[in-house]
Amino acid sequence: MPKVRYYADLVAILAGLMWLLVYWSVSYSVYIDNIEPTLAALLVAGSLILISLVHRPIRVLLSRYHVRKRRTEMWMHILALPLGLAFLLAIVIEHLVTPLNGTQKMLLFNVLATAGWLVFIITLAVKLLFHLLTEKRRQRQRAPR
Repeated sequence: MPKVRYYADLVAILAGLMWLLVYWSVSYSVYIDNIEPTLAALLVAGSLILISLVHRPIRVLLSRYHVRKRRTEMWMHILALPLGLAFLLAIVIEHLVTPLNGTQKMLLFNVLATAGWLVFIITLAVKLLFHLLTEKRRQRQRAPR
């Protein structure tokens, strides 16, 4: 069971990093007015997705419950929450400070998505630490005195 948990955490962290790469490449492409960084990021993401769908051992490992659960938690941290927060913050900034263009709104989303990914990693580390401490406590209680 713990190996599945570690593997699920690793897959979710790497998947989040892959999608953050795509998000940031879009902002960078708009900044330099060239589509090549986005195409490169999409090529990497597409290759990884294709390999995970075609290669049977990886497909079997990725279909496990814990991996799907961790990836769903990752999506909540890097997509759902940042989209909502970026929308609300953009409205507040536009009404109180200055109008934002599309590039600035995308940058706001990228910053929030990156912060969400870092919170996701910290959450996984805390969960891992909590799991290790409870497991150690159980082993001490089972040990003969």
